[in-house]
Amino acid sequence: MGQPQRIEEPFRRNRSKKIRKSNPSINKKIDAFTQVSEFQKEDVRRELLYSNLGLILKFGLLIVFTTSLVNLGLASHQRVNRNLELSYLLEKESKKLQKLRLRFDEMFTNGGEQRFLKEQDQWITPNSVRVIWR
Repeated sequence: MGQPQRIEEPFRRNRSKKIRKSNPSINKKIDAFTQVSEFQKEDVRRELLYSNLGLILKFGLLIVFTTSLVNLGLASHQRVNRNLELSYLLEKESKKLQKLRLRFDEMFTNGGEQRFLKEQDQWITPNSVRVIWR
């Protein structure tokens, strides 16, 4: 024997068509429900799109803030290094100035000129006059 044959009931098929044709409010309800579900789907898609855009914007702002902070940190580090270098040079020059002031002050004490000349004896001979040409 073969496969059992499917027997369609024409009564049911016709009955459902008759109900749909005879009662248009059911068609309107189905259409309204379909439209509502489509609107809800669009609303969900729109919300998802907006949330993704917001997430992308937040991520972009995070990148901008992070790079700004890194640049600010690098600039601060450079300033601190320059400040340390300048303070070291200032200290070195201050010590040099202090030595020169002491030496200058020693020139105006008793015998200071003779000490200065003795320091400079390789340039100035004892019985010569120093001449500066301009």
